[in-house]
Amino acid sequence: MIVREDREIHYPIMEMASRSKLSSICWNSYIQSQIASSYFEGVVQIWDVTRGQVFMEMREHERRVWSVDFSLADPTKLASGSDDGAVKLWNINQASLFLHLVDVSFETKHTAGRSICTIKTKANVCCVQFPPDSSCSLTVGSADHKIYSYDLRSTRTPLSTLIGHTKTVSYVKYVDSTTLVSASTDNSLKLWDMSAGTSHIIDSPLQTFTGHINSRNFVGLSVYDDYITTGSETNEVFIHHKAFPMPVLSFKFNNTDALSCQDVEEPFISSVCWRDKSTLLAANSAGNIKLLEMD
Repeated sequence: MIVREDREIHYPIMEMASRSKLSSICWNSYIQSQIASSYFEGVVQIWDVTRGQVFMEMREHERRVWSVDFSLADPTKLASGSDDGAVKLWNINQASLFLHLVDVSFETKHTAGRSICTIKTKANVCCVQFPPDSSCSLTVGSADHKIYSYDLRSTRTPLSTLIGHTKTVSYVKYVDSTTLVSASTDNSLKLWDMSAGTSHIIDSPLQTFTGHINSRNFVGLSVYDDYITTGSETNEVFIHHKAFPMPVLSFKFNNTDALSCQDVEEPFISSVCWRDKSTLLAANSAGNIKLLEMD
């Protein structure tokens, strides 16, 4: 069900303008006034939400950055992944020693932060994710259809390579410290056991989830306890329980543009995020955001 009626009008409590299209945002779970963002032009920024200002900017990527993620175990560490095939690790404490506040007009000159680690891969990097209990490991989803898990203390070769998707891996999310879910533009989600130790190939997922359509776009992926949520290019939100291959619940958005109230051709779900175990936030490409409650 929708927690708020469609006719109600809601306004943001803060609006922060960027100079390029956003591709990813991530809250810092410990320093809750911090948001990291990435852009189509290849820039990673960290915002101070209380001021509405950028206070760190990193410009080492050469192409579009698709994903950023703060470590839950060490909130001073941030990872980013890009179309340039690079994964970069940043220490925000190290950067803050020589960076000063940047005016949101972007007219103020400033010094860029420097990465503390770079992993070069052979394909576009579409997503990065730290496990919840470690800042020394990182999982990467790639356009080469594979998922790579790295020990950040020794990044020459991946610790594990997960094989099973047949198209680009667009999202990876940890369900818990040893279980990972991945999303791909092959119309599937897959659940993986990450507990087996050293360097090896994993080619047998615990579960494959289907029922949604995803062949072109980033449609979102979010996990909470045993529930996994993704969007669909049919303009629907699908909720899975990790034990079952087919969805247990779904919700379809209407096809109306949020501002013009005109019908939109082929809208799709663009983002999903669990708020708690029964409340889900979802958005679509027509500019609609809905708060959904699972009964």
